[in-house]
Amino acid sequence: MTKAERALETRERILKAACEVIADIGFENVSMRKVAEHAGVSKALLHYHFDTREKLFAEAMTHSFAQTGTDAEDGGDTTPAAVVLARILRSMLPSDADLRQDWKLWQELWVRAQRDQTARHLAVDLYDQLHAWVGAAIERGIRSGEFTECDVTAVSTLIMALCDGLGIRLMLDDPRVDLATARSAIWRAVAPALGTTPDFPEV
Repeated sequence: MTKAERALETRERILKAACEVIADIGFENVSMRKVAEHAGVSKALLHYHFDTREKLFAEAMTHSFAQTGTDAEDGGDTTPAAVVLARILRSMLPSDADLRQDWKLWQELWVRAQRDQTARHLAVDLYDQLHAWVGAAIERGIRSGEFTECDVTAVSTLIMALCDGLGIRLMLDDPRVDLATARSAIWRAVAPALGTTPDFPEV
């Protein structure tokens, strides 16, 4: 392994550890020492890669976001757009342990964004990327004839808003909302605009 590869592996390990620690105890309780211990690196090495908590938090959020829904487009151009969109919806809801951890990080970001301009810009940027991701799946369906022509921006915004609202209920373990209910509610809400069946696709 080259020096550059070792440095990249160390950085990845630190970011993974930071995500886990922040999700577990909240950003306000996180210290660089705790992250270093969890990552199994020295505090000096951690500071070599990330000189402040704020930079580490921003990188951890970006890292977590980049890992979300990596299987959404498995199958490439042969995957129906409805399946791609359904996979995106699946990855935007806290449907397993990893995604629940991602949601905890998002919740930390939401809180920080109310008081910190840098965190607010990061949140808006990540939402822009989500919006583009959802919109691309809808546009793909329109091009293929699976979906009818629609206001892609409006439908994407609706999907994201429903995922946020129902995702919070799932994180709270609200007995009125389970994962199947959330998925079905979102799909039924957007199906008329997409001109597709109201049943959530098999993914």
